[in-house]
Amino acid sequence: MLRIATIVEGRGEVAALPKLLGRIANRVAPGLRLALPRPLRVARNRILKPGELERYIRMAAADAGVNGCILILLDADRDCPAELAAEILERATTERADLRIRAVAANPEYESWFLAAIESVASHLGTAATRPDDPESIRDAKGWLSSSMPTGRKYRPTIHQARFTAALDLDAARSAPSFDKLWRDVASLLVSPPVSKSE
Repeated sequence: MLRIATIVEGRGEVAALPKLLGRIANRVAPGLRLALPRPLRVARNRILKPGELERYIRMAAADAGVNGCILILLDADRDCPAELAAEILERATTERADLRIRAVAANPEYESWFLAAIESVASHLGTAATRPDDPESIRDAKGWLSSSMPTGRKYRPTIHQARFTAALDLDAARSAPSFDKLWRDVASLLVSPPVSKSE
């Protein structure tokens, strides 16, 4: 059994990310038994604060266990997703070099992945929606989803994010580069061996 401990910043991701990881695992390593402890939710400003990420990495390491691993997922917002993920990963691996750790920054936010595969979640919007040309260029994906819903309805991460994740067309979502990075990072955790204690 592989344990993947996770660190997220949004309330919606607490329910959504384990669903997403389970779905990716079913595609990449269908025979693998996966344990997904409840994600640790940490506000973005705390993650970026010196010492705070490191403290949560230690907590996640306890959740992951000896042969487990850690995945950190943030929204890039206005930061460069590649640079943000690299900075977070460097700090995390400095804290726990004995564990496999990956860091991903959704560009600019988790909901951008829904826009990349909008046809698969459109029924949950309650209306038809067309995929934007460049989903990751939209700065307010949550607002875009709300504007696509019937009058009087609004996208709410704690209500909709896990439900949309369960319906998400994973192949279509991979057209978003930051989702494709998540896919590749998760796949590497699923198929690579644990870090040797002698390394």
